[in-house]
Amino acid sequence: MADERTERLAQVLVDYSTEVGEGDLVVVDTSPLAALLARALYRRVLDAGGHPLVRISVDGATEALLSEGSDDQLEWVNPARKEDYERADARIAVEASWNSRDLTGIDPARQAVYARAREGIRERYLERARLGELRSVVSAYPTHAAAQDAEMSLTQYEDFVFQAGFLDQDDPVAEWRKLGKRLAGLSKWLDKRREIRVVGENTDLTLGVAGRTWIPCDGKENFPDGEVFTGPEETSVEGRICFTYPATFSGRLVRGVDLRFEGGEVVEAHAADGESFLREMLAMDGGARRVGEFAFGMNDAVQEFTGHTLYDEKIGGTVHLALGMSYPESGGVNQSALHWDLVCDLRSGGEVYADGEIVYRDGKFLAEHN
Repeated sequence: MADERTERLAQVLVDYSTEVGEGDLVVVDTSPLAALLARALYRRVLDAGGHPLVRISVDGATEALLSEGSDDQLEWVNPARKEDYERADARIAVEASWNSRDLTGIDPARQAVYARAREGIRERYLERARLGELRSVVSAYPTHAAAQDAEMSLTQYEDFVFQAGFLDQDDPVAEWRKLGKRLAGLSKWLDKRREIRVVGENTDLTLGVAGRTWIPCDGKENFPDGEVFTGPEETSVEGRICFTYPATFSGRLVRGVDLRFEGGEVVEAHAADGESFLREMLAMDGGARRVGEFAFGMNDAVQEFTGHTLYDEKIGGTVHLALGMSYPESGGVNQSALHWDLVCDLRSGGEVYADGEIVYRDGKFLAEHN
């Protein structure tokens, strides 16, 4: 990514996404592969009057812990990380991976132990964000590994990332505010619906959403962003959904995920590849078989599957659901150490009904709801 693009991304993340101000403690989490962006963020936080604290991850560290650590070591949570999440006014996490499949050979049961041990710190993180005590955004920096996953050259992938964040526009923040206004209107309309039904190839799924809140996402928590989501009623999900794209979680890739729900819970789970890992994740805890989130992808600047969930769940014309943890601001109460987003493409023949009325076809809301 060229310096100019990096500087512009840093500006948007600091000035718009997290609104860093005088005296704010800002934790920046990333890897050495995003050093250019980390430096740009550091300078931008200083310009805003904040105090930047950069945390750099080491290649292979998590793999070593998961493959060689004892159970006690897997369950140990660094108190410095707890302190970061407790004291920070803002956090900017930038994903930049050397190898997106580095955990493929790890025992899924050990990954589940690792995830459960960190559930408490994540819940506190989400609580502070919900209370307005912590402003947080997750973004990504283009690497060769991510470009390879997307089957693009690094140059092509950089262009994709740049466009997905509207950073090729004269005023990216104005574009995000424009999309945010549209998503806010859609969310307000969806707040009045009681039931959503999704119909597509090998898919007919119904979710109860009465009394739940739809959240418009305009680049303040993810960047890029562009979705509206809610937490469906925990016992309401019924039917079957087949996910179009491979799903990644903790460095593992699962293809052809096919789920059937009864009473809100997964009762059948199949996958073309990675089925044993899928089943292990569903058995992680009591909430892992339930849906914590349902969302519409609304970023029309993202049209290609890349294998990176941050982008794939925003693809305009898709829906996604997350198994496991709910976000409390949506009204969802499902608790789990798991939160796994899976994406279903509705751009060719897909339909969505709200309270029995068709409102969405072929990846677009109909004009009266758009």
